[in-house]
Amino acid sequence: MGGTVNSVNTNVDLTVRIFDQFYSYEQFVNVDEYDVVYSFLRSVFTTDQAAGNFTVALFRIAAKTGTNVLSILANLEGQGQIELTQTLSYYLNNMRSGSTLLGFGASVTPNYYTARNVLS
Repeated sequence: MGGTVNSVNTNVDLTVRIFDQFYSYEQFVNVDEYDVVYSFLRSVFTTDQAAGNFTVALFRIAAKTGTNVLSILANLEGQGQIELTQTLSYYLNNMRSGSTLLGFGASVTPNYYTARNVLS
């Protein structure tokens, strides 16, 4: 019997390696879950790069929180690009240093007297 496009070759590794060289981050995820997440985010964002970056971010959030990525994705469905960005920023900010928070359009102005005492 000949092979078809729809048959699964169990001899092939069915994982995807996602990585971020800047943060030295690497994770192997199920190819089916990756496709579902990337497809959803590609329908929301206008570029492949944005969808890819947020796909990696979503898997990082899932790994860090111990939550299934598809459960997180179900919570994101129905949100537009702005709401989705705000939600992901919230999750990512919980994993970052307080000095590098995401999602702020205006820079924070320090108290005059505090800033005056900082040596540069």
